[in-house]
Amino acid sequence: MNTSRICAIDVGNDSVKALFGKLDYELNIPNVIAVSTEDRPVIGIEELNDKDPIEGIHIRVHSPVLNDNNIIYRVGSLATKSDNATELDPGSNKSEEDQTLVMLFATLALDAVREENSELFKKNNNIIDANYTLGTGLPLREVKEGKDVGYRSQLLGSVHQVEFLVTPKYQGLKVNIKFEEVKIYPEGFAAYINLIMDNDLNIINRDLVDKSILIQDIGGLSTDVAVIKNRNVDDDKAQGFNLGVSEALESIREEIRLKHGVELDSRRDVVDIITRKNDRNHIMVNGSRTSVHDITDRILLDLAKKEYRHLRNVWQKNSQTEICYFVGGGAIVLKEYIKTLNNNLNGYNIEFFEDEKESIWMMANAYHKLISDFVRKNKKDIKSNEVVKQKVEK
Repeated sequence: MNTSRICAIDVGNDSVKALFGKLDYELNIPNVIAVSTEDRPVIGIEELNDKDPIEGIHIRVHSPVLNDNNIIYRVGSLATKSDNATELDPGSNKSEEDQTLVMLFATLALDAVREENSELFKKNNNIIDANYTLGTGLPLREVKEGKDVGYRSQLLGSVHQVEFLVTPKYQGLKVNIKFEEVKIYPEGFAAYINLIMDNDLNIINRDLVDKSILIQDIGGLSTDVAVIKNRNVDDDKAQGFNLGVSEALESIREEIRLKHGVELDSRRDVVDIITRKNDRNHIMVNGSRTSVHDITDRILLDLAKKEYRHLRNVWQKNSQTEICYFVGGGAIVLKEYIKTLNNNLNGYNIEFFEDEKESIWMMANAYHKLISDFVRKNKKDIKSNEVVKQKVEK
């Protein structure tokens, strides 16, 4: 029987962040897919196998939980170069989209085929049987609507297969994915866990433990505002909104196309233009460095005002709140705009993470802490039961 490998996966709107095992491997893949054909042109098989598999993910995905089954996809960076590339749409439910599942299965398959896991997972005739214990999450709104239950049962109840087609190093391999256990956490609660605890779930931020705090997680498709009191998320007062940065990024992308005639491959390209250290808010037009400040400032300031309104409304209903932490990829995009709004008004006590990687990886880190703790406790329970059983048999 295969050993189950721990994995923590945050299927974010911009990208999938995944942590495996005892933090021995991580993946970050753009959340973009494109329906493809079985063959794709490459120059020489030798050259193909010298490339990074992450840059050439070309797969067929089979799972009874997919609405469109047995479809061939280009995934991640490879998909961004396709004319028919798709990203998650604003207003969609993460738990009900094929794209969420395709990205999840592709990420797991990329871990399962690694040489480092050859002794962990059984391989027979190019088919690898991989077993995972998964920690992941859904927006607060979807959890409050009970969508986590169906999502979990879909994952647990089936075998999901990923076949690598013209993918560097892994061409011709198939991975059968099964789940030993699946834990789905509300994203706001996960952020809180990551704020106060280390990887062994020891408290590292005692100042926050007994405070009343808000955590505003701004994603691509949604915003969660978690209300933390007495070390617990207040489910009744926590709120989720269908508001994220995706629509704004898409608007910026379209206006750049119309005004400057420049086609950007994906929303990730827009994020890079907005957040990079050098030449921020500039693009190249016919070889000339050109500012797009007028476009980005107008659209992002409008979104920041909407996000700030949500903060104000939730804070008013929770008047004893002491601080609000802004987390998530969307918070990085909107940070300067929200700070400016807050400074120009009476202002709340708000905090952003200056370490952008920490903010982007916060959910994946939290899921890893939570699922690792679950596995530890489960092993203790099994050992305790065995001790009791042995005593009874004596």
